[in-house]
Amino acid sequence: MSSQVGPDEMRSPGASKLGLATGLVVQELGWDEDVDDDLRIAIEDAIDGELIEEAVEAVDVVLLWWRDGDGDLVDGLVDALTDLTGGGYIWLMTPKVGRDGYVDASEVAEGAVTAGLSLTTSASVSSDWAATKLVRPKVVRR
Repeated sequence: MSSQVGPDEMRSPGASKLGLATGLVVQELGWDEDVDDDLRIAIEDAIDGELIEEAVEAVDVVLLWWRDGDGDLVDGLVDALTDLTGGGYIWLMTPKVGRDGYVDASEVAEGAVTAGLSLTTSASVSSDWAATKLVRPKVVRR
């Protein structure tokens, strides 16, 4: 069995790790000049649409770029929930260890819990950025 990598995967293999599909509405928060543009383009290709800054309707995914020094992470996560659908999720993008703006994993974990979110997946999505998927906890029905 042969596995071939297509042009999209060669440009930004990290985008495929995010599990995004055509038609998803993705809001981007925290953009700055240091973000990975190749990753952004690959995400837009994956959803077959543009990343939106201000939502006019509920969004399926929030792509939140966050660096140490951007403020209170809990506030950033709570703000990211504003336009998110009930089943939606946040991809928190943070600089990798040793990069400017690195955010410690313990800060991400603590911030997620305080914001009422659960960590599910982490992935290295580019040479400078790591992604952490945050979701609302499942409600236990009794």
